[in-house]
Amino acid sequence: MAALVSSRRLRPQSAEVFAFEADILKGLRAVPKRLPAKYFYDEAGSQLFERITELPEYYPTRCEMCILRDQACNIAKLIPPGAALVEFGSGSSKKARILLRAAPKLAAYVPVDICGEMIEQEAAELRPDFPGLKVLPVTADITQAFELPAEAKTAPVRIGFFPGSTIGNFDPHEAVTFLRNAGRILGEGATLIIGVDLIKPAKVLNAAYDDAAGVTARFNLNLLTRINRELGGTFDLDTFEHHAFYNRERHRVEMHLASLRRQKVKVAGEIFEFRAGETIHTENSYKYSIESLGVLARGAGWLAAGAWTDERRYFSIQAFMLGGKTLAPRPAE
Repeated sequence: MAALVSSRRLRPQSAEVFAFEADILKGLRAVPKRLPAKYFYDEAGSQLFERITELPEYYPTRCEMCILRDQACNIAKLIPPGAALVEFGSGSSKKARILLRAAPKLAAYVPVDICGEMIEQEAAELRPDFPGLKVLPVTADITQAFELPAEAKTAPVRIGFFPGSTIGNFDPHEAVTFLRNAGRILGEGATLIIGVDLIKPAKVLNAAYDDAAGVTARFNLNLLTRINRELGGTFDLDTFEHHAFYNRERHRVEMHLASLRRQKVKVAGEIFEFRAGETIHTENSYKYSIESLGVLARGAGWLAAGAWTDERRYFSIQAFMLGGKTLAPRPAE
């Protein structure tokens, strides 16, 4: 789960909304139906995700924050003075703040997110706390190429930061594509610091993505609310329910929205039919071992430079340096 998209009024004439409409229609026409997880994060979705991170069942945020606090000094050794820190899919700045305090001689901090309103607000809150640091937010889709600010381009080196286990939302071949793109954006000599959720018992994973309070269910269903609002959709949320489960064979948690009855739904003027029990696949969250992510990263030209975990080995923060040969993509273990 990762904050990537902001809310918009009903069908404004913008490239972002045209892309949203095209992606949603493509996904609903597909067999089986599926929708990109990046569209979870309108204003309501972002707020719901923040609530998810505070749930007792949802361990990733707590584990990652613990690792960052405990290992900040060691991680900061990979960040030379004068570097620019580029955070992919930044959303909230609470994790970046830990690194910013541990590496006070940064030239710039560049939070990148498709939700421009959120990162501008976070940047405004950061600047008084780090008065000597240039905070330069960039509104962009992190899965695409984008331009860095001049101050980041002219820094002697750029350090990528990709927390939150968002790498797990990509299929393995998509993860390789992202890592290659990050390498091109960050450039020669770059280091990439990634938060990665580790393989663990299915009971723990299932609870984390299907909490007792139903917050994750509301988060998942909010995607249909967004489609109704922005694309003139006619989804009846009472006729869909949240499904989440761990797929052992593929080492991933899957989230779906299941139709409770046979029905027709209109989106952007197009009619879509649903069978009773048919699902829309809304998210994957792949779980890795330290070794399997290392294999994946090598396929994109990154070499392992360090790894840190919490005591239970539920979560890891891994560092990679750009410089390996670009190999064919390899699937996760």
